[in-house]
Amino acid sequence: MALASSVEVVLGSIAFAIFWVLAVFPAVPFLPVGRTAGSLLGGMLMVIFQVITADQAYAAIDLQILGLLFGTMVVSVYLERADLFKYLGKLLSWKSRGAKDLICRVCLISAISSAFFTNDTSCVVLTEFVLKIARQHNLPPHPFLLALASSANIGSAATPIGNPQNLVIAIQSKISFVNFLKGILPAMIMGVIVNALLLLCMYWKLLSIEKDEEDVDLEVLAEEEVNSEGKDDLTPRWKKILWKSCVYLVTIGMLIALLLGLNMSWTAITAALALVVLDFRDARPSFEKVSYSLLVFFCGMFMTVEGFNKTGIPGTLWDFMEPYSKIDRVSGIAFLTVAILVMSNLASNVPTVLLLGARVAASAADEKKAWLILAWVSTVAGNLSLLGSAANIIVCEQASRAPQLGYTLSFWSHLKFGVPSTLIVTAIGLTLVR
Repeated sequence: MALASSVEVVLGSIAFAIFWVLAVFPAVPFLPVGRTAGSLLGGMLMVIFQVITADQAYAAIDLQILGLLFGTMVVSVYLERADLFKYLGKLLSWKSRGAKDLICRVCLISAISSAFFTNDTSCVVLTEFVLKIARQHNLPPHPFLLALASSANIGSAATPIGNPQNLVIAIQSKISFVNFLKGILPAMIMGVIVNALLLLCMYWKLLSIEKDEEDVDLEVLAEEEVNSEGKDDLTPRWKKILWKSCVYLVTIGMLIALLLGLNMSWTAITAALALVVLDFRDARPSFEKVSYSLLVFFCGMFMTVEGFNKTGIPGTLWDFMEPYSKIDRVSGIAFLTVAILVMSNLASNVPTVLLLGARVAASAADEKKAWLILAWVSTVAGNLSLLGSAANIIVCEQASRAPQLGYTLSFWSHLKFGVPSTLIVTAIGLTLVR
């Protein structure tokens, strides 16, 4: 693709650079407006600089992706209200056989819940449970926090609804839910196993130190959560059980519909509205828990990336990379993998998918495999550093803010595990992506 005029290239690059800086470093001193405002600013500058028109900016916003993201977030809110994640938290410590058993459970539950309820949601609701369990067993928290965040990222790679970049890939590639799952599930399973083994190897001595367990009841520590339910405590027990059963049945129905190949966006929205109706109360408290800032961030990012594509820079760079990125040979897969790993950690994984996705697929003999490789590598790349994915940041922030259980997961402690885990899990998974 030819470059646009020099003025458009310069102005488009400036707009994208502002978006990138604020997306990666949302609290920069000279403009601490955050990721969402930075995303909108990038899109607005693309229009002001006349890199794209206002109509092109609006057209760049993919409503299918936004609808799917909104629907899954609403469903996750109702599942949290129905105590699904609380039950998952209890499974972590049920008949536990020690620290090594616990860390394997964290990996398994985090991966499975992330595949179907998004990695960000799983990390938000499970972080405090992990901290409570570590405290109850008098264990160091950081191996368990690493297990939660890294397994959430790996597990989320298996389905189109596991993370935002997979949503983009599923919509753009038109790969069905079943084919997406079949293509990456073997890699995901092996990735979770290898990741757990790496955690055990790296922290074996730390997890082998036996200490007296603190006499801490997880239910007592969660008392504030229970009390905060307010009016729900006055609801008859049978009504609670019936309502929870309805929430679980609707969610299962949504997953079955996705497996049958129905439109993913409308399926998620339909499930969300079904839960709103079944709840039979004002939906505002539940809707207020939806991350609208993430939806707005996506809108701004779509516009910004569309403008950057119009400059011709991504196309020119891909023309240079394409001869070395053929997925029909090992060297090509290796080169493409390194490029995706680097870009995902420098520009974040969703913009990387938006910039590379269509180009990688168009140049490959097997388009479906190219999309799945992009999904796998861009997702696992999030484990490389603490800033590599939103799930990592969520675990870090939730852990530091947890009442009475606060713990700070440092950048370097994450990097020490993240680099070997990312490289090994990515390489092994690539041999299993189909």
